[in-house]
Amino acid sequence: MKILNRAIEVKAMIKSGDRSFQPFKGKSMAMIFAKPSMRTHVSFETGFFLLGGHAVYLGPDDIQMGKREETRDVARVLSGYNDIIMARVFAHQDILDLAKYAPVPVINGLTDYNHPCQIMADALTMLEHVGRIENTKGFEPDAKTVEIARSAGSKIEITNDPKEAVKGADVVYTDVWASMGQKEEAEYRKKVFQGFMVDEALMEMAGPKAFLMHCLPAERGVEVTDGAIEAPNSIVFPQAENRMHAQNAIMLHVLGA
Repeated sequence: MKILNRAIEVKAMIKSGDRSFQPFKGKSMAMIFAKPSMRTHVSFETGFFLLGGHAVYLGPDDIQMGKREETRDVARVLSGYNDIIMARVFAHQDILDLAKYAPVPVINGLTDYNHPCQIMADALTMLEHVGRIENTKGFEPDAKTVEIARSAGSKIEITNDPKEAVKGADVVYTDVWASMGQKEEAEYRKKVFQGFMVDEALMEMAGPKAFLMHCLPAERGVEVTDGAIEAPNSIVFPQAENRMHAQNAIMLHVLGA
């Protein structure tokens, strides 16, 4: 909550046009992108710039960790030039290795295991619109993650029926059925997830106060309809904006600013 509260505070400052808060002045960030992403790239670079810093983009052709150069070597080289590293990679082990060998903070911009920056943006969005945060066979949440959430006092119910799932929900959250690197499963998943597309009818079952969220990019007409994502109760684009504000708070936290 400390990081989320900081995100709300700094977001208000940025939205007001106040640019006097420059905690990252004179600091630089290396951004490693093994997997491309418009939102992650722009939100991190813009956020770091708005708070006074400079970000360096390193795309898939610039760094080929584990192929052209050892991940542990990349970690130490970039740490010599930068105050912080953000990495969006395929293998979660790459993030673990970067964090192990880099003497500067390393932020997970996404791996094949999790996407903590997106989770923080989602939590911030729910906090703003709902005021509190609560929460298919073969695709259930990771058991370890569920166990951690329950041990922290969260109530979690798992169902494979979308109609049952949305009843009384404050937020209906969907995502692409096949992510980057899973395209070979795309057709299979379309068959498995038949009936899980979020449309206006499903949102009506959730109730008039339910919000729709999606981390984007969306495949309209697959996991969500155009009508649902463009409806007044869709908070998809405020959610996307909150990536920057949540990440700013994370960077402030790890840099002690």
